[in-house]
Amino acid sequence: MRALLIVLLLILIMLQFRLWREVSEVHGLRDRVEQQLEENDSLRERNDALAAEVEDLREGLEAIEERARSELGLIQEGEEFFLVVDPEQVDGDAQP
Repeated sequence: MRALLIVLLLILIMLQFRLWREVSEVHGLRDRVEQQLEENDSLRERNDALAAEVEDLREGLEAIEERARSELGLIQEGEEFFLVVDPEQVDGDAQP
């Protein structure tokens, strides 16, 4: 009878150990799912912004012209270009 109680107690301890190990694994998986959902949301926002930009480029020339001005320095005929320089960002060589 005593041996049976010891065996049953050992089985109970082993089952409890396995249960708690799997519970902690479930918590870890939930954390990973939450992280993945957050990453998916940020990537979805990025994709939406890129899709809107593509749509703008397909629809009209204004977006293309704006991009050419900002990235390529487009100046149309009859326009004048003025470069405003921050004195703090100029090299120290040019100052007296």
